[in-house]
Amino acid sequence: MRFDNTYANLPEDFYARVQPAGAPDPVLLAWNHELAEQLGLIGLPEDATKLAELFSGNEMLPGTEPIALAYAGHQFGNFVPQLGDGRALLLGELLGADGKRFDVQLKGSGQTPFSRRGDGRAALGPVIREYLVSEAMYRMRVPTTRALAAVRTGEWVVRDGRLPGGVLTRVASSHIRVGTFEYFAARRDADALRLLTEYSIQRHYPEVTDNAQPIVAFFSKVVEAQAKLVAHWMDLGFIHGVMNTDNCAISGETIDYGPCAFMDEFDYYKVFSSIDQFGRYAYGRQGQIAHWNLARLAECLMLLGDSQSMFEQELERFQILFEERFIERMAHKLGLEKIEQGDDKLISAWLQHLQDNELDYTLSFRRLADLADMGDTSVFGEFEQRWRHRLRQQDASPAKVREAMNTVNPLFIPRNHQIERVIDAAIGGDMSPFEELRQVLSEPFQEQPGYEDYALPPQPAERVTETFCGT
Repeated sequence: MRFDNTYANLPEDFYARVQPAGAPDPVLLAWNHELAEQLGLIGLPEDATKLAELFSGNEMLPGTEPIALAYAGHQFGNFVPQLGDGRALLLGELLGADGKRFDVQLKGSGQTPFSRRGDGRAALGPVIREYLVSEAMYRMRVPTTRALAAVRTGEWVVRDGRLPGGVLTRVASSHIRVGTFEYFAARRDADALRLLTEYSIQRHYPEVTDNAQPIVAFFSKVVEAQAKLVAHWMDLGFIHGVMNTDNCAISGETIDYGPCAFMDEFDYYKVFSSIDQFGRYAYGRQGQIAHWNLARLAECLMLLGDSQSMFEQELERFQILFEERFIERMAHKLGLEKIEQGDDKLISAWLQHLQDNELDYTLSFRRLADLADMGDTSVFGEFEQRWRHRLRQQDASPAKVREAMNTVNPLFIPRNHQIERVIDAAIGGDMSPFEELRQVLSEPFQEQPGYEDYALPPQPAERVTETFCGT
């Protein structure tokens, strides 16, 4: 284990040093062997009791320096000058076997100076949800934080009622957010803001160091990363649910799986989050919100002296990049090898057909792929004829089209009703549904005989219409 804690070496107004509160009776529920190996954690004991002690916060790994990070954020458009890690601690940074740097963070480890009257704990349900969804996103090739361990703490937390507590160990390339920049910009602390920017460049985008305007070039990289990320979310039917600036990582990774969800039937304005009363973070608004968040980052960086027009120019690129990435990904999902004029209209017609007919988003792509080598049918109405005409304009055989579509269109996603079923079982002490769903989601693009039910949308009585943050 090679901890090299560079963020903890920054000035202490970047964080607060805090020890985890620990857990009275920790039990290891899940351990990510593959990720542990990638992080070089091969020296850890494979004893579940010992791992539970380490990843509940009862014991510390050698070299860790627990800190709660300071940041601000716009929450549903309203600025809060101090948020910070209210229930999380960055244990330290590991250099993985490949030399890459990763944060290792406990989530649900107790109160910090940023808890704002909260208990600093996490309920077991959100721990299970984040573990399953983040690992599924990784398997679907989405940039994301990952889950290393899930622990049941042996104590109760109070939300709408008494719920069992849990701790998630989260791994990220960093936990630097747009809100981190806002924290220092709001205080007009130019020295700290410049130091944060220089640190972020070295950690994530060192290639811009020698650029004539490295801060603008850094912003450009973040713009590109967010455009790519949100386009990927949307091609999978994923709704983040709470795209506040404190949940927008400058690394371009998906962070904070609170009220997130995958759509069943397609709806451009679909909302699951119980706190998103006005649909600010609806499925179809995610590109717009990412642009808004990036504008907030630009406002921070402009305080360091580069001209406003340079940042505005880079910000204008976002919508173009986002639309290009989205159309590119959707075209591949429809079996198109190259983007041709008019493909954007074909994609729009497909999504409109799904919405008008309330069709399952994920399974409709798989069903369409099955039709590629079946000859003319009319399962998807007029759209299908346009699609077949477009396919005939490229060289790929129908069988090749089907194969290509099935490599980018998942069959298995972490559907809400399956996650809720797993959470209910876990609260009752049965982790076997969790293990089975985790295994199914590890191969999201592959057919898995005997597990077909995991691909199905919910029955009416199984539908989940709201998701919750868990705080």
